[in-house]
Amino acid sequence: MGYRSNDILGKPEWSFNRSVFKSVGFSDDDLGRPVIGIANSWNELVPGHANLRQVAEHVRKGIYRAGGTVAEFGVIGACDGTAQGHAGMHYILPSRDLIANDIEVMVQAHRLDGIVLLGSCDKIVPGMLMAAARLKIPAIFLPGGPMLGGIEFDGRKADLTTMSEALGMLRSNKIDEKTYDHLEELCGPTCGSCAFYGTANTMCCMAEALGMSLPGAALVPAVYADRLRLAEDTGKAIVALINSQTNADKIITYQSLENAIRVLMATGGSTNAILHLSAIAAELGIAAEKMMDAYDRLSESTPQIAKVNPASKYDMEDFYRAGGIPRVMQEISHLLHLDCLSVTGKTMEQNIKDYKFKYPADNNVISTLAKPFSKQKGVAILRGNLAPDTAVTKPAAIDPQMHVFTGSARVFDSEEEAEQAILNGGIKEGDVVVIRYEGPKGGPGMREMYKAMKYIYGMGLAKKTALITDGRFSGTNNGCFVGHISPEAAEGGPLAAVQDGDLITIDIPKGSLHLHLSGQEISARLAKWQRPEPKFTSGYLGVYSKLASSAAKGAVVKI
Repeated sequence: MGYRSNDILGKPEWSFNRSVFKSVGFSDDDLGRPVIGIANSWNELVPGHANLRQVAEHVRKGIYRAGGTVAEFGVIGACDGTAQGHAGMHYILPSRDLIANDIEVMVQAHRLDGIVLLGSCDKIVPGMLMAAARLKIPAIFLPGGPMLGGIEFDGRKADLTTMSEALGMLRSNKIDEKTYDHLEELCGPTCGSCAFYGTANTMCCMAEALGMSLPGAALVPAVYADRLRLAEDTGKAIVALINSQTNADKIITYQSLENAIRVLMATGGSTNAILHLSAIAAELGIAAEKMMDAYDRLSESTPQIAKVNPASKYDMEDFYRAGGIPRVMQEISHLLHLDCLSVTGKTMEQNIKDYKFKYPADNNVISTLAKPFSKQKGVAILRGNLAPDTAVTKPAAIDPQMHVFTGSARVFDSEEEAEQAILNGGIKEGDVVVIRYEGPKGGPGMREMYKAMKYIYGMGLAKKTALITDGRFSGTNNGCFVGHISPEAAEGGPLAAVQDGDLITIDIPKGSLHLHLSGQEISARLAKWQRPEPKFTSGYLGVYSKLASSAAKGAVVKI
């Protein structure tokens, strides 16, 4: 059959290109096979990527065995955890678009026949999936797998974010420095994406639900031997996709995006998935409004049947052993588009039917539709006079008694100001912490208010206060929180009009975020508002702050 790479490797017109490949070590036999890229985000800075060099070797083995030629290249991948709470977090969300662009450039410049995408963490996974949707070539995604849980602390296995909760406990004299230092050594015992159901693992699960990963690939722990066997099978699968001419846009469709949304709601995944699924949909020309309507509509009829940290004490290894995404999709199968195609070459219905579970079911982690953990939304869209273009929250991580909350605004114009006030004891019961100018443009980069929520938890205020922002949250956050408020404050959204002492109501059952002011008063305040100077005027962040769309549209770069 004719491969894409033949377009630039046919003799004699393209012998120059052949000589370039041969100078790297490729042979005539290699150049007669499909040339398959491995976009590898391995590095020594991110725990979720530290094992990807070894994983890539097994992908290579599978490609060679199936008759393909491997061309591996590197992709950037920054760590959300390391970037938390300082200027580095401005770069994390914008890196998603860079990753998509980087892969596009490498695939198109070298006319690759297909691509295997290796990544595990928050913005790397959606960036890779955006590239797959954009390129419309055979593609398959493989994560490195989650890490194992750490020492038991505060009633559950610790994870890396436990340190932030513990800092609040240390500051409020609930634990001593010896306990705190001991926790630092033992909260993250292995490599892998973080052991909780945050954005990293949520997006790996979304890739599987979309059909872009082999069944079960999302949750096999990084240190399990099955992760390497999956890698070899992934290598074989990409060759089969090329031979069957199955491009990624046959797999990532509006129907498969609806499947992913169903799985997101059923598992109570990260709110950031809404941002990223919208960005992937944008690559296919699917309007943001259509996606927002889908989140609203599907959340109403999708009960939560999986409960994982931060919504429970069970971590990702427990989720995997309980059956993971295959068990969830099997349980909610009548809600899914089962005729959607996957990278196995089979439909989702066939994948669910054929999947072999290695461990017994655990209803403490994955329940049934007959006995769901909650009939309420796992992730919810809010609207109101504070969020005309929507906001996002996560009922699955919020105590039911906090699903309706009215409090007095404490307003901060940056993440750092809010964090300092929390640690200094400046937030009291009944407050609604408002953190603004942290949206896609205003941040820029829509930083996560992760530490602020962890500090509130550590100070014992998680069930007594709320936090709202035009920024984002980590998938591990719990407490009462609302993010992605659109339009953002830097664009003159109503959030810019809020003042200390204003009453704000969060009403999740009604899908409402309301500022207790008249429309006339909000308009009068905004008439006096002055747009703040951009925080960055040069470099990539200077460009991003000018071109980023709103959170309601996926925060994608729009020219």
